[in-house]
Amino acid sequence: MSTIAATLFRTSDAAVMLRRLLAFDAVTSGAMGVLLLIGAGLLEPLLAIPRAYLMLAGAILLPFALGVGLAAARPVPSRGAVWTIVGINALWVIESFAVMLSGAISPGMLGVAFVTAQAVFVALIAELQVVGLKWQARG
Repeated sequence: MSTIAATLFRTSDAAVMLRRLLAFDAVTSGAMGVLLLIGAGLLEPLLAIPRAYLMLAGAILLPFALGVGLAAARPVPSRGAVWTIVGINALWVIESFAVMLSGAISPGMLGVAFVTAQAVFVALIAELQVVGLKWQARG
C-alpha cells in the first residue's frame, strides 16, 4: 500500500493526483465487483453473507467502476463528477454498516471483518479524493 500511496502522491499536479486516485478507485471497485459476482458462491459460506447480497454488491460496483474510470480518463477531472464519486463512496460506507446493523444480514466474524475492511478502504479513498479536490481548488 505504501508503494501505491507514493505513486499517487509523487506529483505536483492536483489533476494528475486526482486522475490517479480515480483510476485506483475504478480498478479496485471493478476488481471487487468481479470478485463478488464470480466468487459469491465461494464467499457465502466463508463470510456468512447471502449470495444474493454479494452478487447485488458486485453488480452495483461494476457500473460504478466504469463511471469512475471515465472520470479518471479526463485530463482534468470534473469537480462535480469527483464530488459525486465521493458522495457515492460515502454512501457505500454508510450502507455497508447499515446492512449489518439493521439485521438484514448476519455475517460471521470473517464477514464482519470483510465488510468493515472494505468500508474503511472506501472511506480512505473518498477522503483522499476530497484532499485532491481541495488541492485542485487552491490551484
